[in-house]
Amino acid sequence: MRVVQGEIYDVAVDMRSDSPTFGQSVGMVLSAENKLQLWVPPGFAHGFYVMSETAEMVYKCSDYYAPDDEYSLLWNDPALNINWPLTAGAEPVLSAKDRGGLKFADAPVYVKTAGYSARAEGKA
Repeated sequence: MRVVQGEIYDVAVDMRSDSPTFGQSVGMVLSAENKLQLWVPPGFAHGFYVMSETAEMVYKCSDYYAPDDEYSLLWNDPALNINWPLTAGAEPVLSAKDRGGLKFADAPVYVKTAGYSARAEGKA
C-alpha cells in the first residue's frame, strides 16, 4: 500500500491464529510526501484513516477479489487498542459495512490449509 496523493494512517491486524503476533497491529502514516509503503500480507486485516482532505492510494493484491472472504473489524474495538490519530478527536466517517464491523473476538481468523492456501474460519 502506498499513497500517491494526501496522507493516511494505515493499519494492519494479524488475523493468523497460529501466529505469535496474532491479534497485534501495526500502524503508520503513509503520504505522498514521505513515500513510505506498507506491505499487508495474507492473513491480516487492513484499514486506514484519511488524515488529509483527500487521499489516493495504490496497492497490489496477492489474489483475485473474493467477496465471500471480506470482513470488517470494528475500528475502535478496545481489544485491538489501535491509537487512531483522529482529527481533533472527531469520529471518523465510516461506510455502512465498517459501522457494522465485528469485534476481534467475534471475527473469523485466518487458517493455513494444505498447499499454502488459507481460509477464514469462525472462532470457537
